Amino acid sequence: MGIGDIVVRKSYGKDITFKVIDIKENEKEAVYILKGINLRIIADAPLEDLEVVKAGFTGEKDEVFNRQVNDRIKQIMVSRVDLRGMHRANKIVPTKELVFGRPGKILHVDGDPGYLDNCLKVYKQLLLHAEGEVVKESEQPKVIVDMVKQVKPDIVVLTGHDGIMKDAKDYLDLNNYRNSRYFVESVSALRNLNSSYDELVIFAGACQSCYEKILDAGANFASSPNRVLIHCLDPVFVCEKIAYSNIDKVVPIHEVLENTITGTKGIGGLQTRGKYREGYPKSPYI
Repeated sequence: MGIGDIVVRKSYGKDITFKVIDIKENEKEAVYILKGINLRIIADAPLEDLEVVKAGFTGEKDEVFNRQVNDRIKQIMVSRVDLRGMHRANKIVPTKELVFGRPGKILHVDGDPGYLDNCLKVYKQLLLHAEGEVVKESEQPKVIVDMVKQVKPDIVVLTGHDGIMKDAKDYLDLNNYRNSRYFVESVSALRNLNSSYDELVIFAGACQSCYEKILDAGANFASSPNRVLIHCLDPVFVCEKIAYSNIDKVVPIHEVLENTITGTKGIGGLQTRGKYREGYPKSPYI
């Protein structure tokens, strides 16, 4: 068993699939460092608890997540198509041949290249204009302002890995989190650049992140209210709802969360204005 192998943990009923990303030796045994395939989770396990599986294997929880993801994508795409087959944005575009629209542009900054790749594939499926960059969580506050100035997005995602330190008791102390402070610093830097929650929409956080502090820093959406693991595609579904909601609509937070995999335990936030703009007339040359 080595780095790159796909494994499951026997002690957890083989419910979640992981990739081995590192092997650490201690005095007693080797400890395998694991990264979730679907969940933004980093875990460790001894060799005897692991079983190698084929790349296409899906555990019980993975199967549930995969069904939910496929259902969400189908629901979203159906909501954009009327009976005549015209492309619509959440049924906000009238059935007029000369009307067109543009969803909001997304910049997705992720500390994990694998998760970013999965997110970019789904953005493409959902017909979203998204640019992605891999940036280590601790480096995000140093570069995010310049990146936003260059890309000029409507929506920014700041995510990667996070987690609560073992035996932590104060869930509002940023020192008890692996990376929450960097998400807070990044959001604060962006709000110094643009204080408007309507002009620049921000999603920040990862698994078990300090939800309250990230929102206080100025994010529109954050994780994780109940300090749970979030699905790697949760930020994508949040962005989709905002990007394809009309600019004249303030989207209720419960409507945004309906499309996520983790729901209210994993994601929360504030009412946010949509980023979809209708245009007229449509060019006859496109």
